[in-house]
This record gives sequence, structure tokens and C-alpha cells, in this order.
Amino acid sequence: MTHSVILKHHTDLDDVREDLIKVYASVRGDLLHLPNYQVETFTERLDRHGNDPGWEAVMAHAPEGEPIGYAYANTVEPGNRWWTRMDAPPPAQYASSTSLAIKEIGVVKPWRGQGLAQAMHDELLRHRDEDYASLLVNPAAGEGKVKRLYEGWGYVQIGRQQPSPDSPPLHCLGRPVMQP
Repeated sequence: MTHSVILKHHTDLDDVREDLIKVYASVRGDLLHLPNYQVETFTERLDRHGNDPGWEAVMAHAPEGEPIGYAYANTVEPGNRWWTRMDAPPPAQYASSTSLAIKEIGVVKPWRGQGLAQAMHDELLRHRDEDYASLLVNPAAGEGKVKRLYEGWGYVQIGRQQPSPDSPPLHCLGRPVMQP
């Protein structure tokens, strides 16, 4: 990762809401015409997630201060819809205790390929109390590249789900928060 990038933690959505929306629109620019990726749809999800327990974001800023990436997550309890939307029951260790659900990770194009996504991810997990983390990925994203990237971070597939009718079918990946 570029050493001049600054990572900042946020636990109050109001502090970073506009920056998250702006960076999201840049990150997902090629997909904004699809219903599940529209800025309005993301904003609705973001507002809902920002009110969930344990919400936290890590924002990446270029040396001049411009936001260039984000990762955010929240705590999910047993029985949360995160788990009930799965196509089969998730492994017991994930669904029987408090877990961390990583909801979004994004990096603007000029900053991709430098390890920034993993740096934000790792910083997000660094101080969490949950034992397990999970995330959803479109297996077709980047012709499978995105899923392989997460697998390189220690994630394994633990299920599948389709969170909304407009969403593509997604793979749910999980791993311990702290890697051995």
C-alpha cells in the first residue's frame, strides 16, 4: 500500500456519510445503471447499516485529503437476517455467536492494485471483538478476481444468498477475525 495514504476509523455514519456516497459512486461507476448498484439503493442500505449495532468504517484518504476508499461493517447477532437469507444454515461457529459482517469495500480506480482494499479491511478488523467475519461477493465480479482476492485474505465460502430481488446471487465467505 502507498505509505502516504491515511486510514481513519469512524463509528458515526453522520461524520462520513457524504464521503462514503461520493466514493461509492466513483467505485461502482460502471454498474450504477443496474438497480442494485444505483446510488439511491446504496444510500438506503448505508443508512440502514449505519444504524446497526457495531457499525464502523475505515476511510482511506490520499495525501492531499481526498477520500479514495472505504470499508465498513457491523455486528450481526445469531438469527440476524444476514444469516437467515442464506440458502442453507451457515456453519455453527458463525451463526451461533456475535460475528462481524463486512458490508462494503471499495477503492477508486487510480488507487487499485496497491493493497489498499486489504489495508482497510485489516484495519477494520484490527480492534474488533467478534470471533468471525463474513462478507458477500458476486462470484462473477472481475471474472472471479474479487472472490479470489478475498480467498487470498483467508476467506472460505460458507454459503450463498440473494439479499434482494435486484441483487445478483452472492457467495458468503467467512474467516476468523484474527488470523493465526
